[in-house]
Amino acid sequence: MDFKELNEHSHRRLNPLTQEWVLVSPNRTKRPWLGQQEKKTEAGLPAYDPACYLCPGNVRAGGVKNPSYTTTFVFENDFAALKPGAPPVAVNDRGLFVAQTERGICRVMCFSPRHDLTVSRMEVADLRYVVDAWVEQYREFAGMGWVRHVQIFENCGSAMGASNPHPHCQIWVNREIPFEPAREQACLRNYREREGSCLLCSYLQLEIERQERIVCANDSFVALVPFWAVWPFETLVLSRRHLASMDQCTESERNDLAGIMKQLTVRYDGLFDCTFPYSMGFHQQPCDGEDHPEWHFHAHYYPPLLRSASVKKFRVGYEMLCGSQRDIAPETAAQMLRDVKET
Repeated sequence: MDFKELNEHSHRRLNPLTQEWVLVSPNRTKRPWLGQQEKKTEAGLPAYDPACYLCPGNVRAGGVKNPSYTTTFVFENDFAALKPGAPPVAVNDRGLFVAQTERGICRVMCFSPRHDLTVSRMEVADLRYVVDAWVEQYREFAGMGWVRHVQIFENCGSAMGASNPHPHCQIWVNREIPFEPAREQACLRNYREREGSCLLCSYLQLEIERQERIVCANDSFVALVPFWAVWPFETLVLSRRHLASMDQCTESERNDLAGIMKQLTVRYDGLFDCTFPYSMGFHQQPCDGEDHPEWHFHAHYYPPLLRSASVKKFRVGYEMLCGSQRDIAPETAAQMLRDVKET
């Protein structure tokens, strides 16, 4: 299939993970921009910040002092959005006013004691400590019995709402499966029942054959701009082997997961010569004690920058009222990321 002709015109693309259509409008990149512009961010932070509540030895809210950690550090979020002791309360008034309490746990994981690092600037060996800590956290929560979903996610940069530049992520767990992973699960399950195979395994094979949207890869993982991407330089990281969750990764696959994260984020930083903002997160099988052959372990990266470090994408107007839309064709975005030097 030749996408060059398709990309000359506005068209829709279907996301098989959510069954949503994405409007692609390539000609909109030619419009002049007089909207909000952000200053380019620079990597000028100190290795240790005495005012940072995530640095080793510093005091957090409530007087809790961080240990002098040397690799990763995990603690209960001082301002948790979910609490494990929420009482069971439900409301349902004629199916119109429907609500229920939600149990959960929120933790913070510091990637490194160094305040001035990002994933792109960390060594792969140090990122391996991060991957191992993620696996430990996933296994701990999966063994609790009442937890059904573990969401590991990172907000990098103030543009994505990060309240602290210290390299860290958050881990939120829920009693109920949240909307987005539940919708993915339904689509993955429907595809498997219909086709007898894994949706993302089949999709990855097509992408490997075509080599149009792959950004970088190693022996265990492939990072690509998905055919249905919404964000300008959105990427999807897929395991080559069919894994349902990160705890199924072998030793070499854990190393490669650390490696692909660095490969990708280095390209992000190099694309516009800045500390590239993004939100990323892993999607994996529920922790309900059941087999989920439909699930394929993957990570989503959602960066907001559109044309440079000064122009961001927002969800406004048409997207809020009708549906998702993008200006840069996924094939073009993938080529731009591939062209960035991996240094």
